[in-house]
Amino acid sequence: MTVLVVNSGSSSIKFQLVKPEDGTAVATGLVEQIGETEGRVVLDLSGDKSEKRLEIPDHAKGLQIAFDMLADAGVDLHDSVTAVGHRVVHGGEVFYRPTVVDDAVLKQIDELSSLAPLHNPPNVLGIAVARRQLPDVPHVAVFDTAFFHGLPAAASTYAIDRDTARQYGIRRYGFHGTSHEYVSQQVEKFLGREGLDQIVLHLGNGASASAIRAGEPIDTSMGLTPLEGLVMGTRSGDIDPGIVMHLRRSADMDVDAIDELLNRRSGLKGMSGINDFRALQQRIDDGDGDAALAYDVYIHRLRKYIGAYMVDLGHLDVITFTAGVGENASQVRADALANLQGFGIEIDPERNAQRGKVARVISTDGSAVTVLVVPTNEELAIARATDVLVRSR
Repeated sequence: MTVLVVNSGSSSIKFQLVKPEDGTAVATGLVEQIGETEGRVVLDLSGDKSEKRLEIPDHAKGLQIAFDMLADAGVDLHDSVTAVGHRVVHGGEVFYRPTVVDDAVLKQIDELSSLAPLHNPPNVLGIAVARRQLPDVPHVAVFDTAFFHGLPAAASTYAIDRDTARQYGIRRYGFHGTSHEYVSQQVEKFLGREGLDQIVLHLGNGASASAIRAGEPIDTSMGLTPLEGLVMGTRSGDIDPGIVMHLRRSADMDVDAIDELLNRRSGLKGMSGINDFRALQQRIDDGDGDAALAYDVYIHRLRKYIGAYMVDLGHLDVITFTAGVGENASQVRADALANLQGFGIEIDPERNAQRGKVARVISTDGSAVTVLVVPTNEELAIARATDVLVRSR
Protein backbone atom coordinates (compact mmCIF):
# COMPACT_ATOMS: atom_id res chain seq x y z
CA MET A 1 0.00 0.00 0.00
CA THR A 2 1.26 3.48 -0.88
CA VAL A 3 -0.27 6.53 0.75
CA LEU A 4 -0.02 10.09 -0.50
CA VAL A 5 0.12 12.42 2.51
CA VAL A 6 -0.99 16.01 1.89
CA ASN A 7 -0.48 18.90 4.32
CA SER A 8 -2.04 22.00 2.80
CA GLY A 9 -1.23 25.44 4.19
CA SER A 10 -2.41 28.90 3.22
CA SER A 11 0.26 29.39 0.56
CA SER A 12 1.95 26.00 0.38
CA ILE A 13 1.35 22.28 0.06
CA LYS A 14 3.69 19.70 1.57
CA PHE A 15 3.29 16.19 0.23
CA GLN A 16 4.92 12.82 0.70
CA LEU A 17 4.49 9.43 -0.92
CA VAL A 18 4.88 6.85 1.86
CA LYS A 19 4.85 3.09 2.23
CA PRO A 20 3.33 2.72 5.71
CA GLU A 21 4.56 -0.84 6.32
CA ASP A 22 8.25 -0.01 6.44
CA GLY A 23 8.10 3.80 6.61
CA THR A 24 9.81 4.31 3.25
CA ALA A 25 9.30 7.78 1.81
CA VAL A 26 9.25 7.17 -1.94
CA ALA A 27 8.96 10.88 -2.68
CA THR A 28 8.69 14.14 -0.76
CA GLY A 29 7.78 17.53 -2.12
CA LEU A 30 6.81 21.09 -1.46
CA VAL A 31 4.68 23.53 -3.41
CA GLU A 32 5.21 27.02 -2.04
CA GLN A 33 4.49 30.69 -2.76
CA ILE A 34 1.07 29.82 -4.18
CA GLY A 35 -0.65 32.93 -5.49
CA GLU A 36 2.58 34.88 -5.92
CA THR A 37 4.28 35.96 -9.14
CA GLU A 38 6.83 33.17 -8.93
CA GLY A 39 6.09 29.98 -7.05
CA ARG A 40 8.33 26.99 -6.45
CA VAL A 41 7.76 23.25 -6.62
CA VAL A 42 10.45 21.00 -5.17
CA LEU A 43 10.45 17.22 -5.56
CA ASP A 44 12.82 14.69 -3.97
CA LEU A 45 12.34 11.24 -5.49
CA SER A 46 14.55 8.80 -3.59
CA GLY A 47 17.35 11.36 -3.46
CA ASP A 48 16.89 12.58 -7.02
CA LYS A 49 15.91 16.24 -6.61
CA SER A 50 14.19 18.49 -9.11
CA GLU A 51 12.72 21.97 -8.93
CA LYS A 52 10.46 24.23 -10.96
CA ARG A 53 9.89 27.95 -10.60
CA LEU A 54 6.78 29.33 -12.23
CA GLU A 55 3.58 31.15 -11.43
CA ILE A 56 1.24 29.00 -9.31
CA PRO A 57 -2.11 30.81 -9.18
CA ASP A 58 -3.90 28.41 -6.84
CA HIS A 59 -3.71 25.12 -4.96
CA ALA A 60 -5.29 23.15 -7.81
CA LYS A 61 -2.58 24.26 -10.22
CA GLY A 62 0.14 23.64 -7.63
CA LEU A 63 -0.95 20.09 -6.95
CA GLN A 64 -1.31 19.39 -10.69
CA ILE A 65 2.27 20.60 -11.29
CA ALA A 66 3.49 18.33 -8.49
CA PHE A 67 1.62 15.36 -10.00
CA ASP A 68 3.07 16.16 -13.43
CA MET A 69 6.60 16.27 -12.01
CA LEU A 70 6.05 12.87 -10.38
CA ALA A 71 4.71 11.49 -13.67
CA ASP A 72 7.72 12.87 -15.56
CA ALA A 73 9.90 11.02 -13.04
CA GLY A 74 8.02 7.79 -13.69
CA VAL A 75 5.50 7.88 -10.83
CA ASP A 76 1.85 7.83 -11.89
CA LEU A 77 -0.17 8.56 -8.77
CA HIS A 78 -3.38 7.35 -10.40
CA ASP A 79 -1.85 3.87 -10.62
CA SER A 80 0.31 3.76 -7.50
CA VAL A 81 -1.62 5.54 -4.74
CA THR A 82 -4.10 3.47 -2.76
CA ALA A 83 -5.22 6.24 -0.36
CA VAL A 84 -4.60 9.89 0.46
CA GLY A 85 -4.07 11.02 4.05
CA HIS A 86 -4.69 14.67 4.91
CA ARG A 87 -3.48 16.56 7.94
CA VAL A 88 -6.34 18.59 9.43
CA VAL A 89 -5.57 20.86 12.34
CA HIS A 90 -8.89 21.15 14.17
CA GLY A 91 -11.45 18.39 14.60
CA GLY A 92 -13.47 20.12 17.31
CA GLU A 93 -15.63 17.78 19.36
CA VAL A 94 -16.87 16.05 16.21
CA PHE A 95 -13.70 14.37 14.91
CA TYR A 96 -11.29 12.54 17.20
CA ARG A 97 -10.40 9.57 15.01
CA PRO A 98 -9.08 9.33 11.44
CA THR A 99 -12.12 9.78 9.21
CA VAL A 100 -12.86 8.96 5.58
CA VAL A 101 -13.76 12.21 3.83
CA ASP A 102 -16.99 12.62 1.93
CA ASP A 103 -18.87 15.80 1.07
CA ALA A 104 -20.59 15.93 4.47
CA VAL A 105 -17.33 15.45 6.39
CA LEU A 106 -15.60 18.12 4.33
CA LYS A 107 -18.43 20.53 5.09
CA GLN A 108 -18.13 19.82 8.82
CA ILE A 109 -14.37 20.40 8.76
CA ASP A 110 -14.99 23.69 6.99
CA GLU A 111 -17.52 24.69 9.65
CA LEU A 112 -14.82 24.21 12.30
CA SER A 113 -12.72 26.95 10.67
CA SER A 114 -13.79 29.46 13.31
CA LEU A 115 -11.72 27.43 15.81
CA ALA A 116 -8.63 27.38 13.56
CA PRO A 117 -9.00 30.22 11.04
CA LEU A 118 -5.36 30.05 9.93
CA HIS A 119 -5.34 26.31 9.40
CA ASN A 120 -8.64 24.62 8.62
CA PRO A 121 -9.53 26.68 5.50
CA PRO A 122 -6.35 25.70 3.62
CA ASN A 123 -6.72 22.13 4.91
CA VAL A 124 -10.22 22.04 3.41
CA LEU A 125 -8.96 23.52 0.15
CA GLY A 126 -6.19 20.94 -0.11
CA ILE A 127 -8.63 18.08 0.48
CA ALA A 128 -11.05 19.42 -2.13
CA VAL A 129 -8.30 19.78 -4.73
CA ALA A 130 -6.82 16.33 -4.02
CA ARG A 131 -10.26 14.68 -4.18
CA ARG A 132 -10.77 16.18 -7.65
CA GLN A 133 -7.32 15.06 -8.78
CA LEU A 134 -7.60 11.55 -7.30
CA PRO A 135 -11.33 10.77 -7.16
CA ASP A 136 -11.06 6.97 -7.20
CA VAL A 137 -9.17 6.39 -3.93
CA PRO A 138 -10.28 6.99 -0.32
CA HIS A 139 -9.25 10.26 1.28
CA VAL A 140 -8.72 10.23 5.05
CA ALA A 141 -8.56 13.21 7.41
CA VAL A 142 -6.18 12.80 10.36
CA PHE A 143 -6.73 15.42 13.04
CA ASP A 144 -4.09 17.24 15.09
CA THR A 145 -6.51 17.34 18.01
CA ALA A 146 -7.30 13.62 18.13
CA PHE A 147 -4.51 12.50 20.50
CA PHE A 148 -5.66 14.97 23.15
CA HIS A 149 -9.38 14.24 22.89
CA GLY A 150 -9.38 12.24 26.13
CA LEU A 151 -7.54 14.74 28.32
CA PRO A 152 -8.65 14.66 31.97
CA ALA A 153 -11.54 17.06 32.57
CA ALA A 154 -9.43 19.16 34.94
CA ALA A 155 -6.94 19.76 32.11
CA SER A 156 -9.42 20.25 29.28
CA THR A 157 -11.91 22.52 31.07
CA TYR A 158 -11.65 26.31 31.08
CA ALA A 159 -12.92 28.15 34.16
CA ILE A 160 -15.69 30.06 32.40
CA ASP A 161 -19.48 29.83 32.55
CA ARG A 162 -20.25 26.18 31.87
CA ASP A 163 -23.32 26.81 29.69
CA THR A 164 -21.38 29.16 27.44
CA ALA A 165 -18.54 26.65 27.21
CA ARG A 166 -20.92 23.85 26.23
CA GLN A 167 -22.83 25.95 23.72
CA TYR A 168 -19.72 27.05 21.84
CA GLY A 169 -17.52 23.98 22.30
CA ILE A 170 -14.97 25.81 24.43
CA ARG A 171 -12.41 23.39 25.88
CA ARG A 172 -8.74 22.56 25.57
CA TYR A 173 -8.35 20.59 22.35
CA GLY A 174 -4.57 20.54 22.00
CA PHE A 175 -2.63 20.40 18.73
CA HIS A 176 0.43 18.76 17.14
CA GLY A 177 -1.18 15.59 18.48
CA THR A 178 0.07 13.45 15.61
CA SER A 179 3.63 14.49 16.44
CA HIS A 180 3.28 14.10 20.21
CA GLU A 181 1.79 10.62 19.83
CA TYR A 182 4.38 9.49 17.28
CA VAL A 183 7.35 10.82 19.23
CA SER A 184 6.20 9.43 22.58
CA GLN A 185 5.80 6.00 20.98
CA GLN A 186 9.26 6.26 19.37
CA VAL A 187 10.74 7.11 22.77
CA GLU A 188 9.45 3.87 24.25
CA LYS A 189 10.74 1.87 21.27
CA PHE A 190 14.13 3.60 21.40
CA LEU A 191 14.59 3.00 25.14
CA GLY A 192 12.97 -0.45 25.09
CA ARG A 193 10.67 0.52 27.96
CA GLU A 194 6.91 0.93 28.27
CA GLY A 195 4.68 2.95 30.58
CA LEU A 196 7.01 5.95 30.70
CA ASP A 197 6.18 9.34 32.18
CA GLN A 198 7.21 11.82 29.50
CA ILE A 199 7.35 15.48 28.59
CA VAL A 200 7.43 16.00 24.82
CA LEU A 201 8.49 19.41 23.50
CA HIS A 202 7.47 20.00 19.88
CA LEU A 203 9.41 23.16 19.05
CA GLY A 204 9.02 24.56 15.55
CA ASN A 205 7.54 27.77 14.19
CA GLY A 206 4.50 26.51 16.06
CA ALA A 207 5.40 25.08 19.45
CA SER A 208 3.66 22.91 22.02
CA ALA A 209 4.40 20.81 25.08
CA SER A 210 2.67 17.73 26.41
CA ALA A 211 2.71 15.66 29.58
CA ILE A 212 2.20 11.95 28.85
CA ARG A 213 1.67 9.27 31.47
CA ALA A 214 2.07 5.67 30.28
CA GLY A 215 1.14 6.57 26.72
CA GLU A 216 -1.85 8.76 27.59
CA PRO A 217 -1.67 12.57 27.48
CA ILE A 218 -2.71 14.30 30.71
CA ASP A 219 -2.02 17.89 29.66
CA THR A 220 -0.86 19.98 26.72
CA SER A 221 -0.02 23.63 26.19
CA MET A 222 -2.20 24.56 23.19
CA GLY A 223 -5.86 25.08 23.93
CA LEU A 224 -9.10 25.93 22.12
CA THR A 225 -6.88 27.11 19.27
CA PRO A 226 -3.18 26.71 18.44
CA LEU A 227 -2.53 30.19 19.91
CA GLU A 228 -2.23 29.25 23.59
CA GLY A 229 0.89 28.06 25.36
CA LEU A 230 4.54 28.46 24.44
CA VAL A 231 6.04 31.49 22.68
CA MET A 232 6.15 30.63 18.96
CA GLY A 233 7.55 32.03 15.75
CA THR A 234 4.73 34.49 15.11
CA ARG A 235 2.19 33.55 17.82
CA SER A 236 2.11 35.04 21.30
CA GLY A 237 1.29 31.96 23.30
CA ASP A 238 -0.11 32.68 26.77
CA ILE A 239 -1.23 36.24 27.44
CA ASP A 240 -3.57 37.90 29.92
CA PRO A 241 -7.02 37.74 28.24
CA GLY A 242 -7.53 41.30 29.46
CA ILE A 243 -5.05 42.42 26.79
CA VAL A 244 -7.69 41.65 24.15
CA MET A 245 -10.26 43.89 25.83
CA HIS A 246 -7.67 46.59 26.44
CA LEU A 247 -6.70 46.66 22.76
CA ARG A 248 -10.35 46.76 21.73
CA ARG A 249 -11.16 49.67 24.03
CA SER A 250 -7.94 51.68 24.00
CA ALA A 251 -6.53 51.01 20.52
CA ASP A 252 -9.91 50.58 18.79
CA MET A 253 -8.70 47.30 17.28
CA ASP A 254 -11.44 45.00 16.02
CA VAL A 255 -11.40 41.21 16.38
CA ASP A 256 -9.67 40.64 13.03
CA ALA A 257 -6.90 43.13 13.85
CA ILE A 258 -6.28 41.51 17.24
CA ASP A 259 -6.32 38.06 15.63
CA GLU A 260 -3.72 39.26 13.11
CA LEU A 261 -1.60 40.73 15.91
CA LEU A 262 -1.58 37.66 18.14
CA ASN A 263 -1.24 35.03 15.40
CA ARG A 264 1.02 36.69 12.83
CA ARG A 265 2.80 39.65 14.46
CA SER A 266 3.68 38.31 17.89
CA GLY A 267 6.02 35.68 19.30
CA LEU A 268 9.66 35.91 18.27
CA LYS A 269 8.79 37.92 15.17
CA GLY A 270 6.77 40.46 17.12
CA MET A 271 9.49 40.97 19.70
CA SER A 272 12.55 40.91 17.42
CA GLY A 273 11.36 41.26 13.83
CA ILE A 274 12.38 37.70 12.84
CA ASN A 275 11.25 34.20 13.63
CA ASP A 276 14.14 32.14 12.24
CA PHE A 277 16.27 30.86 15.12
CA ARG A 278 19.50 30.92 13.12
CA ALA A 279 18.99 34.58 12.23
CA LEU A 280 17.89 35.30 15.79
CA GLN A 281 21.08 33.82 17.19
CA GLN A 282 23.17 35.85 14.74
CA ARG A 283 21.46 39.05 15.90
CA ILE A 284 22.06 38.11 19.53
CA ASP A 285 25.75 37.55 18.73
CA ASP A 286 25.78 40.99 17.08
CA GLY A 287 24.46 42.61 20.25
CA ASP A 288 20.80 43.09 19.28
CA GLY A 289 18.94 43.68 22.55
CA ASP A 290 15.49 42.96 21.12
CA ALA A 291 16.67 39.59 19.81
CA ALA A 292 18.23 38.72 23.16
CA LEU A 293 15.05 39.62 25.02
CA ALA A 294 12.90 37.61 22.60
CA TYR A 295 15.11 34.57 23.18
CA ASP A 296 14.96 35.01 26.95
CA VAL A 297 11.16 35.26 26.90
CA TYR A 298 10.98 32.12 24.75
CA ILE A 299 13.18 30.14 27.15
CA HIS A 300 11.42 31.52 30.23
CA ARG A 301 8.03 30.32 29.01
CA LEU A 302 9.43 26.95 27.96
CA ARG A 303 10.94 26.35 31.39
CA LYS A 304 7.66 27.26 33.08
CA TYR A 305 5.85 24.55 31.17
CA ILE A 306 8.56 21.98 31.83
CA GLY A 307 8.31 22.71 35.56
CA ALA A 308 4.52 22.62 35.53
CA TYR A 309 4.43 19.27 33.76
CA MET A 310 7.00 17.76 36.11
CA VAL A 311 4.59 18.56 38.96
CA ASP A 312 1.60 17.46 36.86
CA LEU A 313 3.17 14.04 36.28
CA GLY A 314 4.59 13.68 39.77
CA HIS A 315 7.35 11.46 38.37
CA LEU A 316 9.38 11.95 35.22
CA ASP A 317 11.32 9.44 33.13
CA VAL A 318 12.01 11.29 29.88
CA ILE A 319 12.09 14.75 28.33
CA THR A 320 12.14 14.74 24.53
CA PHE A 321 12.83 17.56 22.07
CA THR A 322 11.42 17.32 18.55
CA ALA A 323 10.50 19.36 15.42
CA GLY A 324 12.68 21.93 13.64
CA VAL A 325 13.92 23.95 16.61
CA GLY A 326 13.83 21.07 19.07
CA GLU A 327 15.88 18.83 16.81
CA ASN A 328 18.43 21.40 15.64
CA ALA A 329 18.86 24.22 18.19
CA SER A 330 21.28 22.79 20.75
CA GLN A 331 21.44 26.10 22.64
CA VAL A 332 17.67 26.09 23.15
CA ARG A 333 17.86 22.58 24.59
CA ALA A 334 20.74 23.51 26.87
CA ASP A 335 19.10 26.69 28.15
CA ALA A 336 15.69 25.06 28.59
CA LEU A 337 17.17 22.50 30.99
CA ALA A 338 19.99 24.53 32.54
CA ASN A 339 20.65 24.21 36.29
CA LEU A 340 18.10 21.47 36.85
CA GLN A 341 20.52 18.94 38.33
CA GLY A 342 18.58 19.13 41.59
CA PHE A 343 15.59 17.71 39.71
CA GLY A 344 17.63 14.86 38.23
CA ILE A 345 18.10 16.51 34.83
CA GLU A 346 21.60 16.94 33.44
CA ILE A 347 22.56 17.62 29.83
CA ASP A 348 25.84 16.32 28.40
CA PRO A 349 27.28 19.26 26.36
CA GLU A 350 29.09 17.03 23.87
CA ARG A 351 26.10 14.82 23.21
CA ASN A 352 23.85 17.86 22.93
CA ALA A 353 26.14 19.44 20.33
CA GLN A 354 25.89 16.44 18.00
CA ARG A 355 23.62 16.71 14.98
CA GLY A 356 21.75 14.18 12.91
CA LYS A 357 18.31 12.95 11.94
CA VAL A 358 18.34 10.04 14.36
CA ALA A 359 17.01 9.53 17.87
CA ARG A 360 19.73 10.11 20.45
CA VAL A 361 20.35 10.61 24.16
CA ILE A 362 21.72 14.04 25.12
CA SER A 363 21.69 13.65 28.91
CA THR A 364 24.60 12.43 31.00
CA ASP A 365 24.87 8.82 32.08
CA GLY A 366 24.16 9.94 35.64
CA SER A 367 21.03 11.94 34.82
CA ALA A 368 18.00 10.45 36.59
CA VAL A 369 15.79 11.81 33.80
CA THR A 370 16.74 10.74 30.29
CA VAL A 371 16.78 13.61 27.80
CA LEU A 372 16.36 12.75 24.12
CA VAL A 373 16.21 14.29 20.69
CA VAL A 374 13.75 12.32 18.56
CA PRO A 375 12.93 13.44 15.00
CA THR A 376 9.22 13.66 14.39
CA ASN A 377 7.61 12.17 11.33
CA GLU A 378 4.02 13.34 11.12
CA GLU A 379 3.73 12.22 7.51
CA LEU A 380 4.53 8.61 8.41
CA ALA A 381 2.10 8.75 11.34
CA ILE A 382 -0.64 10.09 9.05
CA ALA A 383 0.16 7.44 6.42
CA ARG A 384 -0.09 4.65 8.99
CA ALA A 385 -3.34 5.98 10.45
CA THR A 386 -4.76 6.19 6.92
CA ASP A 387 -3.56 2.68 6.12
CA VAL A 388 -5.16 1.18 9.24
CA LEU A 389 -8.51 2.84 8.57
CA VAL A 390 -8.65 1.94 4.89
CA ARG A 391 -7.70 -1.69 5.54
CA SER A 392 -10.40 -1.98 8.18
CA ARG A 393 -13.22 -0.86 5.86
